[in-house]
Amino acid sequence: QVTLVESGGGLVQAGGSLRLSCIASGRTFGMSAMGWFRQAPGKEREFVAGITRNVLTRYYADSVKGRFTISRDNARNTVYLQMNNLKPEDTAVYYCGTVFSKITSDFPVTVAREGTYDYWGQGTQVTVSS
Repeated sequence: QVTLVESGGGLVQAGGSLRLSCIASGRTFGMSAMGWFRQAPGKEREFVAGITRNVLTRYYADSVKGRFTISRDNARNTVYLQMNNLKPEDTAVYYCGTVFSKITSDFPVTVAREGTYDYWGQGTQVTVSS
């Protein structure tokens, strides 16, 4: 069993920045890709960013490309999401997820698919005011 705990959410004005963290604990040996998704009120959960274990490949949704940066520290079992130039439409609950099987096929397609992930955190609220 793996537990993921997100933190770093909050209220920020448009144009501001936040850094989300997600710490994994439990049976973390063998964790592969990690990713961030978000869900706004009344909308489906959507992909934000994903990263491979070796950090060589990162993939972003078009809506956040150039503003958000995903990174990870394998020694700390932690994945981060640096969010800059935040917009009101970024308001959502942000979730991190982890994958235990190696992604061997099309990484951008696979990491953006919700069903790829084995474990999820409880989420952290990000609210961007205009």
